Amino acid sequence: MKDNICFKYLVLFFSLLFLLTVAHPVAAKTIKIGGIMDTTGATSDVGKDYAIGMEEAWKYINEQGGINGKKVKYTWFDYGYRIPEAITKYKLLKRLGSIVIMGWGTGDTEALSPTINKDKIPYVSASYSAHLTNPKKTRYNLFFSSDYSTNARACLTAWFDVKWPKHPDYGKRKPRFAASYHFAHPYCSAPIEAIKDHAKLLGFEIGPDVNVSLVALDTKSQIMALKKFKPDIVWHGNTTMSVSATIRDAYALGLGADHIVNNWGFDENLPRLAGPAAEGVMGATPCAFYGQNYKNMDIVVATAKKYNPGVPQEKRLIRTIQAWGDALITWEALKRADKAGDLSGPGIMVKGFETMRNLDIGLGASPITFTDKDHRPTTGCLVQEWRNGKFQEVKRVDFLKDPRFADKWNKSKEEGGFFGY
Repeated sequence: MKDNICFKYLVLFFSLLFLLTVAHPVAAKTIKIGGIMDTTGATSDVGKDYAIGMEEAWKYINEQGGINGKKVKYTWFDYGYRIPEAITKYKLLKRLGSIVIMGWGTGDTEALSPTINKDKIPYVSASYSAHLTNPKKTRYNLFFSSDYSTNARACLTAWFDVKWPKHPDYGKRKPRFAASYHFAHPYCSAPIEAIKDHAKLLGFEIGPDVNVSLVALDTKSQIMALKKFKPDIVWHGNTTMSVSATIRDAYALGLGADHIVNNWGFDENLPRLAGPAAEGVMGATPCAFYGQNYKNMDIVVATAKKYNPGVPQEKRLIRTIQAWGDALITWEALKRADKAGDLSGPGIMVKGFETMRNLDIGLGASPITFTDKDHRPTTGCLVQEWRNGKFQEVKRVDFLKDPRFADKWNKSKEEGGFFGY
C-alpha cells in the first residue's frame, strides 16, 4: 500500500516538474569567457582603460542576445603585469570552464602560448606580437589589430613617404634612424628586428638603441646619447607614460628628431603628458581614437556612458576601442562556431575565426582576415599624428597594395621572416 502511495506521489512530482519545465524552459547555456588584464602593473597606464572597455563590450554583447541566445559570463582578473601571476590566472580560468580567454601583455602571452596551443583554448590578447601570427607555431593566439612589426614598418613608411621629402637634407644624404624602448620587455622589443629590417630596405642609416624603462620619468641621459647620432626619426616602443617623458626630454634638450610610436604609446594621454613636445608626433593606430567619427563608435560611447557614467568621457582612451576590437572578433567567431554546432576550441578556431574574410567591425579598424595558414589580421595600418590640437590621418599603409612590398608580404606568408612571424 505504502509503495503504491509513494509511486503515485512520484508520478505526480515528475508530472509537475515536466509541466514547469515546459512553462519555464531551462535557461540557455551560459558561455564562459575569461580575462587576464593589467590594472595595477607596469602597463596599467594603458591597461585600465582596456579592461574597462572589455567588460563594457561583453555587457553590450549580452544585451544583443549573447552568442545566438546564449549569455556570456565574463570573468577577469588583474595580474599586475607579472608572468607567473598570468600563468596562475590562466589555470584558474581554465578550471572555471572558459572556452576563450581575453589576454593582455606580450611577455605573458608568449610565455603561455605553448600551453594555450596544447590546450586548444583560443586566446585573444592585447599583445600584437608578430611572433603570435604564424598558425604553424601558435594556432590559438589571435588579435584584431595589425601586429607590432606591421605597425612599426607602417609608421616608418609613412614618415619616409610623407615627412622625409620635406626635410632640408632630402636627396643629400640617407635619413638616420634610432630606437628607444625597454630592452628587457618582450612587448617593447618585439618589432625591433622588423623595423630595422625595414629601415635598411628604405635606405636609412641605423644608429644606436637607447634603453628606456617602461616606468621612466626622466630620460635626459638617453637623449644626450641620441644627440651624438643626430637621428632624423626615433621609434618609441614603450607605453604612453615613458614615451611622453622621452619625447618631452627630447624637445627640451633640442634633439631635433621626429618621433614615431607603437600603438600602446600613442593615445589621448600623450599630448596631455608631453605638452608642446607632442606636436607632430606620429603613431600606429590600428583603430580609431575614442569618440572619432567611425562606424559603431556611437555604440561604444553609449555603452561606456551607460555602464561607467562615473568615468569622464574626456578621460576615455583608444584602449577602450582596442578592447572592443578583440571582443567583436571573438563574438563573431563564437556565433559562427555555435551556428555550426561546435564550441570546442578547435571548432571556434576552424569554424569561427578562420572563416573570417575581410570582416568589417567598424571603429576605424582595417578589414580582418584569418586563414589556417596566416593569422596576421590585416595587411597594413593607419598612421596618425597629433597636430594642431587633434589627431589627424597621415597615411593608411597597406603593404599588400604597395608594389614596393607586396611580393615580400606574400613571400613572408609562405616562408616567414619578413613582415612578421
